Amino acid sequence: QVQLAESGGGLVQAGGSMELSCAASGRTSYPYTIAWFRQAPGKEREFVAALWRGGRTTYYSDSVKGRFTISRDNAKNTVYLRMNSLKPDDTAVYYCAGDGHLILSSLRVHVNYDDWGQGTQVTVSS
Repeated sequence: QVQLAESGGGLVQAGGSMELSCAASGRTSYPYTIAWFRQAPGKEREFVAALWRGGRTTYYSDSVKGRFTISRDNAKNTVYLRMNSLKPDDTAVYYCAGDGHLILSSLRVHVNYDDWGQGTQVTVSS
């Protein structure tokens, strides 16, 4: 079982930047994929970005591509989501999720992930 814990949310003005962290602890099954999802009030949980199978291959949703960057620090067992040029539409609760049994076609679907953090609120003011 893997425990995931997000940090770094808060309030930022439109056009600003913010970095979220997802610290992982516990036993992971290789290869382990970590992703970020977000959920705005009244909306479905949507895929944001992912690091595929413990490597360096990254995937992004079209809405954040070019603005957000997912990265990892293996020494700290932490995955980061750097968010630049933030927009009010980016306002949501951001979750990190992980799973060691994904296939590529299931990467962007939140129900396929077993491990979840508690979420962190990101609010972008206009």
